[in-house]
Amino acid sequence: MSEETCNHNCGACGEDCPSRGKSPAGFVEKPNRLSSIKKVIGVVSGKGGVGKSFVTSLLAVLLNRRGLHTAVLDADVTGPSIPKVFGLHGMARGSSDGILPVKTKTGIDVMSVNLLLEDETAPVVWRGPLIANTVKQFWTDVIWQDVDFMFVDMPPGTGDVALTVFQSIPLDGIVIVTSPQELVSMIVAKAVNMANMMNVPVLGMVENMSYVSCPKCGEKIKLFGESHLDETAGRFGLKVLARCPLDPQAAAACDAGNAEGIAAPWLAEAADAVAGV
Repeated sequence: MSEETCNHNCGACGEDCPSRGKSPAGFVEKPNRLSSIKKVIGVVSGKGGVGKSFVTSLLAVLLNRRGLHTAVLDADVTGPSIPKVFGLHGMARGSSDGILPVKTKTGIDVMSVNLLLEDETAPVVWRGPLIANTVKQFWTDVIWQDVDFMFVDMPPGTGDVALTVFQSIPLDGIVIVTSPQELVSMIVAKAVNMANMMNVPVLGMVENMSYVSCPKCGEKIKLFGESHLDETAGRFGLKVLARCPLDPQAAAACDAGNAEGIAAPWLAEAADAVAGV
């Protein structure tokens, strides 16, 4: 079986190939020979629309403010939003040595498929193996220089791309992003079980859209009802790292490409957890 069509699930495959019997660690790819990356953190969610890219970008911003060189590898190939929130447009450049990431205003390195397209609004209509291989190339072909913390913005779910990231990139931990709805327990279970299968530590959970603060009295209004985060975290033995509000100003800043201007005090503990890896 070719590498492009292999899903690395030997238990469900009848092919006799060299990859059979390899542990997940055996699929780890080497980064570009000019890259230097100390820690890699995956940001995952079991479903779309929970603000995973929002959390990814702000974690990179917060650690960057602490004097750490951060980077974002946008693995959500069919729904790339990282360039938008940082106000990045145009195409990445490269040399015979590899592709160079695009830097944000404050020096965060970013690579996303949108930075390789002539028209950033063009849809990426690719099949799973091609998408997964593109993400792998973001790791192997891009020159990531002197990066203290790289954040991988994962696509939702546990499909081809997530599997490729878990097996091809040496993750030092993952952060799970959730929302307050009751179905979150099942979604978190899938993400936790996948991380356990791949022997990747789960650093904790971030709940996005937890509440809205009343602009007049400051009362926290829970638009989605009571959160089930604590009981879900207790069930899996995880830490609750943050509860992020629905903040119209933060949303407007992201729409304007100014994620680096968001204070994000509610993510400070999550940033502490990542910095301590």
